[in-house]
Amino acid sequence: MGLLITFILGIFTLLGTFIALFIKNSKKFISFSIGMAFGVMLMLIIFDLAPEVVEIFFGKFTDILAVALIIVFSLSGIFLLKGFDVFVPNHEHDKKHDDKNLFHIGIVSSVALVLHNIIEGMAVYSVYQNNPSTSLILCIGVGLHNIPLGMVISAMFYDHNKNKAKTIFISFLISLSTFVGGFIMLLLSSVISELFLGVLLAVTLGMIIYISFFELLTHIVKDSNKKYSLVGIFIGILVILLSLIF
Repeated sequence: MGLLITFILGIFTLLGTFIALFIKNSKKFISFSIGMAFGVMLMLIIFDLAPEVVEIFFGKFTDILAVALIIVFSLSGIFLLKGFDVFVPNHEHDKKHDDKNLFHIGIVSSVALVLHNIIEGMAVYSVYQNNPSTSLILCIGVGLHNIPLGMVISAMFYDHNKNKAKTIFISFLISLSTFVGGFIMLLLSSVISELFLGVLLAVTLGMIIYISFFELLTHIVKDSNKKYSLVGIFIGILVILLSLIF
């Protein structure tokens, strides 16, 4: 049942894909999706990842050491994606390279989202072992995060390959990452420590920061459809505020 809940959690990403594919793909919708992703990730940093990382490290170490470790591991996440940029060509932020830039953002975002979803799956499965009903509510709340992320990633991939079947397949593989996280906890729950999860969360925090400010925000600033991006940011923030109610 715990694994089933982690699978359902991943389906939210796939749901975002179907929503995106049933809406006519256009530059305006892409702008809206990127704005939504920025709003979601910004709120994810403030209300989800950062507080969780702070709670874990400050509970294990002195204040100064905790701050230092959070900075080190978060910077590791930032430099990890920055290094990944080297292997993903053609992502200049200008109109001439706009399509390739969007595809680049989709790839980098997918890497971060997979790691993030694995950690989410591990966390939800852990909660299920202690309180099954709470884990189901948590699944719904966290799942709301993944709908707009699934929308923006699928929109970028579809804009690049124009193939709905391939886009759905890519999204399905990404959605399985939460199930993988739950399966990891099933196998290794006796040896995985809270500190190890904290390190993964801190690295993910850095990756989300990188995507938000060095990829999404850069694209929004140079986008010609800023009003759609602003609406997307507002909707993304609203989605997270609603998920906090759960």
